[in-house]
Amino acid sequence: MAATRHPMGHAVEQCLISILSFSILPYLPPSSWKGGGQSKFDLVCDRAVLNDVSQSVYMAGLLIGAMIFGILSDRIGRRPVLLICILIQSVFGLGIAFVPHFYVYMAFRCVVASAVSGIMITVVSLVTEWVGVSYRPKAVLIAHTSFAIGQMMVAGLSYGIRNWRLLEIAGSAPMFALFFYIWVLPESARWLVTKGRIEEAKKVLQKAAAINKRSLSPGLLEQLKPEQEVKSGSFLDLFRKDLRKVTLIMSCVWFADSIVYYGLSLSVTDFGLDIYLTQLAFGAVEFPARISCIFLLDWFGRKKVQGILLLLAGLMSLILTGIPEDQPVAITVLAIIGKFTATATFSTSYVYAAELFPTIVRQTGVGLCSTMARVAGILAPLIIPLDQYHRAIPMAIFGSIPVVVALSCILLPETKGVDLADDTGKDQTPDEEQKTGEFF
Repeated sequence: MAATRHPMGHAVEQCLISILSFSILPYLPPSSWKGGGQSKFDLVCDRAVLNDVSQSVYMAGLLIGAMIFGILSDRIGRRPVLLICILIQSVFGLGIAFVPHFYVYMAFRCVVASAVSGIMITVVSLVTEWVGVSYRPKAVLIAHTSFAIGQMMVAGLSYGIRNWRLLEIAGSAPMFALFFYIWVLPESARWLVTKGRIEEAKKVLQKAAAINKRSLSPGLLEQLKPEQEVKSGSFLDLFRKDLRKVTLIMSCVWFADSIVYYGLSLSVTDFGLDIYLTQLAFGAVEFPARISCIFLLDWFGRKKVQGILLLLAGLMSLILTGIPEDQPVAITVLAIIGKFTATATFSTSYVYAAELFPTIVRQTGVGLCSTMARVAGILAPLIIPLDQYHRAIPMAIFGSIPVVVALSCILLPETKGVDLADDTGKDQTPDEEQKTGEFF
């Protein structure tokens, strides 16, 4: 496939930004409920711990979605998986507003979370495969800015709508407006080629060219074919000789990304300032964090940015352990800086992982990494209550893991300016034979 940007890349990106903007509301924890939610479900006294349990159940749903939809997307395609996930999130997200019992609420959130996870990892592959080398970071990270927009919307909606059921309806109902994507969202031409569906790939590219008022010569389309005989990939391919190192290190990187990201995000009620203002600040800081990665990745490459940002996120969390409780402003400022670096390293991981894994196992590889991130997401809410023994314990855990894992990034290959690999049989990991060289 050509390394230049495909003509439909911009249109695909706009579609995916809309999807991701509506995928953030399910992160809203029960502890932020107003309008009788906590008292109705009796989430007080000895049952207050269910607030944290519900967050872990949600994270478990993200894990399930990563496991299922990652592999499924490599099997049946990016487009059908994305549409299925939109449908699931729409129906079950709206259904949450009408649940009669807290355990039913948690079950519905688990299903919604699996759909959100499917959307997040499928968007990465679809965007990456529709653009060329120079546009990959921009496409993925611009799409990811929708998370920041969604998080700020959560702060505004939850401040203005104090009844949690109405809040769920307001946050979930707009997803139904995205059903028109059935007619406009294209399949990945690169994925179609690797599956031998050349004629379908040609039609998709011709349609893209027509929408953008471009022309594709018949001779150029006739050259569209796999560079070699491409076999179907499997989960086991991720642990074969050429991919094993990348798979293990990136799984650890995603785990560390998630533990510090969710550790800071879920501690928002413990920083001593207004929860709505802090939530808004956390959302606002994500926007420049993701945009800055576009330039950082182009200037310094993937490996250095990944390692340094992960290290900084861990250090910010460790510094928080030494700040007195009677300094809420200082704690919040440091937490926001930590959230900035945690967001940036998480966004970098999406770009990096999509470039490291070949097309036939890209979604499976990103899905595995996302699974490890969700394991960390499950653990994060359960680590926070450890502050009853000592207030520094949670942040010490959230900070130490990223610091240790950041050092392993030196072993990863650089992917800046490298074409995507399609098959595990050749060029499985971009720049694999290149020496790792100096990290700093």
